[in-house]
Amino acid sequence: MNTDFLSALKQIERERNIPMDMLLKAIEDALVAAYKRNFGEQNVIIEIDRASGELHIWQRKLVVPEVEEPGLEMSLEEALEFSPEADIGMEIDMEVPNDTFGRIAAQTAKQVIVQRIREAEREIVYGEYIKREGELISGTVQRYERRDLLVDLGRAEGVIPPNEQAHNEWFRQGDRVRAYVMEVKTSQRGPQVVLSRAQPGFLVELFKMEVPEIRHGIIQVKAVVREAGFRSKIAVKSLDSAVDPVGACVGPKGSRVQAVVDELRGEKIDVIPWSDDPITLVANSLQPARVLRVTLYEEERLALVVVPDSQLSLAIGKEGQNARLAARLTGWKIDIKSEAQARDFVEQEAKIRETREKTRLLQVAAAAAKEAADAAARPKVEAVAKPVVNVTPAPVVEEEEEIDMTTVNPDYFEIADLQEVDEEGYDSSAPVGVDPKEAFSVANVLGKSAVDDADDGGRGKKRGRGKGDD
Repeated sequence: MNTDFLSALKQIERERNIPMDMLLKAIEDALVAAYKRNFGEQNVIIEIDRASGELHIWQRKLVVPEVEEPGLEMSLEEALEFSPEADIGMEIDMEVPNDTFGRIAAQTAKQVIVQRIREAEREIVYGEYIKREGELISGTVQRYERRDLLVDLGRAEGVIPPNEQAHNEWFRQGDRVRAYVMEVKTSQRGPQVVLSRAQPGFLVELFKMEVPEIRHGIIQVKAVVREAGFRSKIAVKSLDSAVDPVGACVGPKGSRVQAVVDELRGEKIDVIPWSDDPITLVANSLQPARVLRVTLYEEERLALVVVPDSQLSLAIGKEGQNARLAARLTGWKIDIKSEAQARDFVEQEAKIRETREKTRLLQVAAAAAKEAADAAARPKVEAVAKPVVNVTPAPVVEEEEEIDMTTVNPDYFEIADLQEVDEEGYDSSAPVGVDPKEAFSVANVLGKSAVDDADDGGRGKKRGRGKGDD
């Protein structure tokens, strides 16, 4: 080996981006493997001079009293010929001429060198692309293979699986394509980069490219949901009160968001402002529909949303797409109703509550009647009279005096004021109560004005009746 050999290695280093030390180490390991295959199991050391390219081979043996493995051991007499200071237990390195390699050994060394260089190149490429996971990368479309889209990335091969492709996209051979790096795997053909154009991260990276405020951290992307090829929703929040997050993402005359839409081949994108208030967030998530009122049920994780009658279909979206994306974005189950549907819902809820309250009153009255009957059926225990000493005669009442019932029974007026109960067991004249915890429907869902109108309408009909109608 000489300087020409080093020049060839330097050229490989430039073309394949493999460091010189890695190449020389691979060649040294390959020569060691070829030497052992040609001369048997031996403890051999091979080094290549980094400056001159000279090859040096040493055979290392252990000094022992009795030699059992000639390839690994040597006697003390033989060791003293190489080193006067040799002793039992020492290791002696003997240099071997480098012309000992035969044609077969050289061919074996060549195969091992080529294999090691390939492995080193794969390690370099793998380390290069593994650092780019979660980033955008560009390549050239090669072909479709079993519905997988193969992309040439230069030093590696990228693949877009069918489930990571958008439904509205189709590429031809030679097209430039931009994708999101999901995973880097090793295979027999080298590192394989798994790409995606359907992940939410792809949309986020596109906005980072188009919106400097997101790239610099002024605007945060809080949540992203996608149905690739159809519609996406992205919620953004500004850390600077002077910066409008939605306006910054949309750009002047919609230029920024339009660039993202063009890259996604016409996919619709809704940019909404993020809010820590779940009511506001749910209302914003249904854009472009206008929301009138939102009522949350914490235990069921349900949001009841009321929209104008004319915007019900817009809020739900095509095949429920808008409502489905809003639910995924907010984490709440969303039930969308129009004003007319909400009014009917409130009336049904009121009837159900009224029925429940009547049932409860009947149960209370029945329980009270049963308790009274049980008390009347129990036998009375008569007290035994004890002898009385020095009994004072009772005073003579000359005329009948009016007895104050409050002194005899303090609960007299409470008993007298009780309302009569009809045959069904409840007071028909008393108003039916409504649980305050369940009274949210009319006031919260339709608003106070709608309730007042309903009440006025009922009273108006009652006032309009004449005596002749009876």
